[in-house]
Amino acid sequence: MGKKYKVSSSRNDRASNVQTVHPLFGSTNGWDPMEALDGRRDQSYVKNVRPRTEGQKRLMEAIDTHNLVLAIGPAGTGKTYLAISAAVAAFEKGKVDRIILARPAVEAGERIGFLPGDLQDKMAPYLRPLYDALNDRIGIKRLKNLLDTGEIEIAPIGYMRGRTLNNAFVVIDEAQNCTYSQIKMIVSRLGWNATMVITGDPDQSDLLDGISGLGDMAKKLDTVEGIAVEYLRDTDIVRHPLVAKMLSVI
Repeated sequence: MGKKYKVSSSRNDRASNVQTVHPLFGSTNGWDPMEALDGRRDQSYVKNVRPRTEGQKRLMEAIDTHNLVLAIGPAGTGKTYLAISAAVAAFEKGKVDRIILARPAVEAGERIGFLPGDLQDKMAPYLRPLYDALNDRIGIKRLKNLLDTGEIEIAPIGYMRGRTLNNAFVVIDEAQNCTYSQIKMIVSRLGWNATMVITGDPDQSDLLDGISGLGDMAKKLDTVEGIAVEYLRDTDIVRHPLVAKMLSVI
């Protein structure tokens, strides 16, 4: 059984001076992902994460040694989970002061219309996978506390413009649903003592053909020293074995 982690008094003092910046917590009019997680078993400790495939091993090593990493690969390869796990580990060790998670609000091939409520109500369903991964890594109670203090921020891509992200671990999820200009804006947010991991699968973009900028950006950044672009394959899929078989033929 893993050891429980306690927040140091210095971190508590720092957290008390941090302004709450996450825009998507505290939904009162609609479905709240935090309330949906309340019924699940609380993870009171951080488990060790080990790679299950060679591709995952390369990705974890790249995150440890680079400030900007692009994780490109099919569904089920653990891209998002490994990135969030690395973010939590860096935060626990005091390497960064905050974790920032963002993803585009793009519907997966169907029109669900206008969602009721304010911005946080509308965005909550799109961000549920991030809440799930965080809950598995640090537990629901501590997640709520860190969201309240602003040490963990979950936001849509649009909230990144104009910001400089210092002393932070940034995860951009589902980047295949970002345009080239959006990804260009995102990577230019990287500040001092910061790590950014961008995940996505160019073959599963919900945008119109030719609009997604992830593939082009990965090709260009792959030649830049200090940036890692890791490609995961069907052999790195860790979901049901049928997922890998299906993705190879559909």
